[in-house]
Amino acid sequence: MERVHRNEELRKLMKKGDILTGNVKQVDFPGKGIVETDEGTCVVKNVLPGQKITFAVQKKRNGRAEGRLLQVDEKSPLERESPCPHFGDCGGCMYLSLPYETQLAIKEAQVKKLLDSVLDRQQEEWQFEGIKASPSEFFYRNKMEFSFGDEYKDGPLSLGMHKRGSFYDIVTVRDCQIVDEDYRQILNFTRDYFEGCSFYHRLRHEGYLRHLLIRKAVKTGEILIALVTTSQPCAGAGKVNSWKEELLKLELKGRIAGILHIINDSVADVVQSDGTEILYGQDYFYEELLGLKFKISVFSFFQTNTSGAEVLYETAREYIGDLDATGEAKAGVSEPSENTDSGKVVFDLYSGTGTIAQLMAPAAKKVIGVEIVKEAVDAARKNAELNQLHNCEFIAGDVLKVLDEIEEKPDFIILDPPRDGIHPKALKKIIGYGVERLVYISCKPTSLVRDLEVFLENGYIVVRAVAADQFPWTAGIETVCLLRNLKSKPI
Repeated sequence: MERVHRNEELRKLMKKGDILTGNVKQVDFPGKGIVETDEGTCVVKNVLPGQKITFAVQKKRNGRAEGRLLQVDEKSPLERESPCPHFGDCGGCMYLSLPYETQLAIKEAQVKKLLDSVLDRQQEEWQFEGIKASPSEFFYRNKMEFSFGDEYKDGPLSLGMHKRGSFYDIVTVRDCQIVDEDYRQILNFTRDYFEGCSFYHRLRHEGYLRHLLIRKAVKTGEILIALVTTSQPCAGAGKVNSWKEELLKLELKGRIAGILHIINDSVADVVQSDGTEILYGQDYFYEELLGLKFKISVFSFFQTNTSGAEVLYETAREYIGDLDATGEAKAGVSEPSENTDSGKVVFDLYSGTGTIAQLMAPAAKKVIGVEIVKEAVDAARKNAELNQLHNCEFIAGDVLKVLDEIEEKPDFIILDPPRDGIHPKALKKIIGYGVERLVYISCKPTSLVRDLEVFLENGYIVVRAVAADQFPWTAGIETVCLLRNLKSKPI
């Protein structure tokens, strides 16, 4: 308590605009460095534990100070030479100068700290199972959205990722290490091919080139490429067909399944389609996941790390089958037992393209998926047919409203909401079912712990939890929690 008061007093010495030097004590999710100075602590992003840094105080609010990194004065003793030449300039990765085991330890500690902040109030014991590594540390992404722009004002055309700390500047990531060589070839060829063409300026709302989308299936090797432009007149507009022809000549390890030209005239910085032309092949490809086949379009939601998704979904499937009829934990259960669960109804809420629903279908009487994105629901229905799963129903709509329309009552619930978590009113309805257990998958642990507080207030406890690294080298992390309802009778 004395130290807290001391920090509060010291923070009063900090003023907006001050230039200070300090040591990074730790990094909290999502990439918030806790920096200790002679004037107290300050939160600074884009830093690593153990670094000595200089930063500018940007604001003070509610007793908390936030700063902007100016320079790293001394590297952390944990650091090594980064395997990516763009690290530090590109804003995509955060931990690339650390060994992978160190990055995992940081993320594990971040998740555990957040869970402890809520579950320390839970009287029943719970098990934190650490963090599961991604099977692939590098070249793991199966989808990338690259932006056109310039690296500095009025500079040459660039195509890649946003510069760290910048909303406008783009770094051409020719040697990006989280995608494989096919991505790099396509990116580098496209940037060079459209040299001299205008890109879309987000302030002036003028220009032609906007984004390059690339998706590649890890298991089948099929590639989908989409060039996103405005409809504004430009010399580059006449080069799109020849760009397609030259793309097809590239010596790639994978096979191009489709090349698209997407028109996007939205003033917002979003990737969307006002019209799509298929220049070659088709507007979809196939990927495989845990023995199932999935048809994926350019905008379909699908986990960006295929091998990591298998780890994540296997964990969810194990958790759903973790409790026996007495409510006691059983060891060694890898999937739900058909004898136990074949008569049960499973709700997969925020189901996306229905991946989890289809993985659960063989062990359930019926699985009902609810997803607000209609295209994702259409894809889920087609994928269920593709996999000959006839006990899956997918409903397009907001979970908050759809739950009032579903006549069936669930025996199990799986939750995989967007980053902001579950709408409070929808959460109330989910709790109202009173299911004996549910699994919550979260891509933002700060949203997860907010929702867990509500579950705990309504008679649920956390039984098990584990982190899963779906996004190596970035700040992102997935968490899976198994919850049990103390008020319900075991099923």
